[in-house]
Amino acid sequence: MHIGLVGAGNISDTHARAAIAIPGMTIAAVYGGNPGKTAALAARYSATAYADLDSFLAHRPMDVVAIGSPSGLHAEQAIAAVKRGLHVLAEKPLDIDTGSIDVLTDAAEAARVKVAVFFQDRMKPAMVDLKAAIDDGRLGAPVLASGRIKWYRPPEYYRQSRWRGTWALDGGGALMNQGIHTVDLFLWLLGPVTRVRAATATRLHAIEVEDTAVAILEFQSGALGVIEAATSIFPGYARRIEVTGTEGTIVVEDDRIIRTDLRSSPSSIRAETTATESAASPVVSDTSAHQRIFEDFVDAIRNDRRPICDAREGRRSVALVQAIYEAARSGAAVVPR
Repeated sequence: MHIGLVGAGNISDTHARAAIAIPGMTIAAVYGGNPGKTAALAARYSATAYADLDSFLAHRPMDVVAIGSPSGLHAEQAIAAVKRGLHVLAEKPLDIDTGSIDVLTDAAEAARVKVAVFFQDRMKPAMVDLKAAIDDGRLGAPVLASGRIKWYRPPEYYRQSRWRGTWALDGGGALMNQGIHTVDLFLWLLGPVTRVRAATATRLHAIEVEDTAVAILEFQSGALGVIEAATSIFPGYARRIEVTGTEGTIVVEDDRIIRTDLRSSPSSIRAETTATESAASPVVSDTSAHQRIFEDFVDAIRNDRRPICDAREGRRSVALVQAIYEAARSGAAVVPR
C-alpha cells in the first residue's frame, strides 16, 4: 500500500510513523499548505512533496490518502480524493459538519472506495476489554457512564495556529477537537444518544470557541452519561472513563483499566499499562493504536468489509457534538440528528 499524506503537521507525522511500521506500506507523497513543513516531512519519508492538491491526488502509485489537515477541510479534501478512486483515512473529526459528511459518504459509495476515521482509541486494549465486558453482559445493563477529559493546552497552542480555536476550521473547541474521542467511545460502547443537555464556556483562552464543556447524555438504552471536556485545566489530568452497569463498574484511566468491580469474576479483563501524554500535549509518541487503525483499514480494503469506524459511524460523533453545542446555546434539551 502506498500512502499519501494531506497535511504536514504533528499528526501527519504520527500517521506516517504508524503506516511505515507495517510491512509493505510506504509514504508516497505529501501535500500541505506550508512549503517548508511539507518538504521536510516528505524528505523524512523519501516521498514527493506537493503544494497543489490536484497534482498530489494524481500521484501514482498511491492507494490511500491519510488526511491530517484542519478539521474543517477534511470532507472537501476527502471528496476530491475519493473521486480519484483513492481510499481515505481521515483524522478525527471526519468533518465539522454532518451535511458535508453525508456528501462524502455518497461520493465514496459511488466510487466504491473506503472512508474511515482515526478513532484509534477503539483499538486500545483497555477499551477493547471494556466493550467486551459490556457486549457479553458481564457489566449488566448500562446504568451510568462518565468521561472526564480535563486537559490543558498552553496559550501558544492556539496562538501559533491559524485554525485551532476557530469555528470555521476547528468546528468547536475542547469538545470537538479533544473530547470527540470520548464522544466516539461512548457511542461505540453504549449505543445511540437520544437527548442531550449542555453548558459551555471560554474560561482561559482567547479563542472563539469553548475551552470548557459539560454535557448530560440520555442513551437509547435508558442509561445516563456525563462528559466533561476542557483544555483549561492546568496542568492537565489523565482522561478517566467510568462505566457502571447493573452488574458492576469498570474504570479506565490513562488508557488502562485501573478498577474492576463486577459481581462475576474479572479475571478475563487485563490491564493496559501504556500511559497517555494527551493531557498536556498534542504530540503523539506511541503510534501503536494508529498502526492498528491502518491495519484494520488495509484489511477492510482487501476483504471488502467495513472498517472499525467508517464514514457513517464517524458521522455519529460529529452529530452528537453539534447537538451538545446547540443545547448549550439554547439552554434546552436537544435530540441529535
